Amino acid sequence: MYQEAFLTTYRTFISSKELIQKLLQRYTRFSRAKDPKRKKLSKNAFSLLIRVVDELCTEMDETLVQLLMQLVFQLLCDGELMLAKIFREKVLEKFHHHQQRKERSRHVKLLSSYQLSTKSHTLLDFKPEQVAEQMTLLDAELFLTIEIPEVLIYSKNQSEEHSPHLTKFTAHFNKMSYWCCTRILENEDPKEREKYYVRFLKIMKHLRKLSNFNSYLAVLSALNSSPISRLEWQKQNSEALQELSMLIDSSCSFRAYRQALAETSPPCIPYIGIILQDLTFIHIGNPDNFADGNINFAKRWQQFHILDSMRRFKMNYNFKENPKILAMFNNFEDYICEESLWQISKVLKP
Repeated sequence: MYQEAFLTTYRTFISSKELIQKLLQRYTRFSRAKDPKRKKLSKNAFSLLIRVVDELCTEMDETLVQLLMQLVFQLLCDGELMLAKIFREKVLEKFHHHQQRKERSRHVKLLSSYQLSTKSHTLLDFKPEQVAEQMTLLDAELFLTIEIPEVLIYSKNQSEEHSPHLTKFTAHFNKMSYWCCTRILENEDPKEREKYYVRFLKIMKHLRKLSNFNSYLAVLSALNSSPISRLEWQKQNSEALQELSMLIDSSCSFRAYRQALAETSPPCIPYIGIILQDLTFIHIGNPDNFADGNINFAKRWQQFHILDSMRRFKMNYNFKENPKILAMFNNFEDYICEESLWQISKVLKP
């Protein structure tokens, strides 16, 4: 478990390249020793190096491959042909996987990219359960691409460059929320607005059953937004929203949500905002190093437990794609900006 925590959090105090260089130096230093204990140190360094390479994500570039190939050459010189073969295959496999992933991110047809059909559908044309399932498929597609190190890096310096998949996921959340607001406010007829409001309430109930807390909160944020909440809604619907809001009540550090998450089995899509909030709190509230210069690993241990709980939820949902619903979503691009939503709300209720 200690090694897992180290591999998850080492980037907070050393870069991947620096760690690899140190492990290479350690292996080189002890690999030709005759003393069994010192020989074991080289084997340990090699084993950890394999794990580090296996966990690499955005850092895997040609420069790093060249650095790692130095070890392949050394292994061959030392007569360790099998180790050289294993390590070379691992490095190339990881590099090619990274390159393929970059290509897919450029060219792959995402679920969200379904084009609008000639027959236009509305949210009311589909059952709430069906809509919730398709929202969950879209969320899962993005959630599963997030590399765990991205989350830790973002909580420390908010670097979108080094957290590309996390950035896409959070942008998706915001677009979905604005899209929900837009679908309600684009109706001038109060009865039609109420229909959409009720439909979103029903969708939220199904999202909860699917353990999709991310979309759940995106819809909740829309219904609780000022342009929506200031309008008049039937009492039973307002009370229903109030009840659904209790799950993400911020009092007592989101106790209800944390309890629900603890009782949830994968697949699950947690609300990423609270994960980032917890990691940021740990980062700000604890020093990276002690006064003597030693690394504060107790801080990394706390970070690891948060990230490990997120990792265990990363599983696929077994729903079939519904092209009509996905086309209706249109990647949630059809939304009105926040300022305009507020202006529409004031027109509907001066």
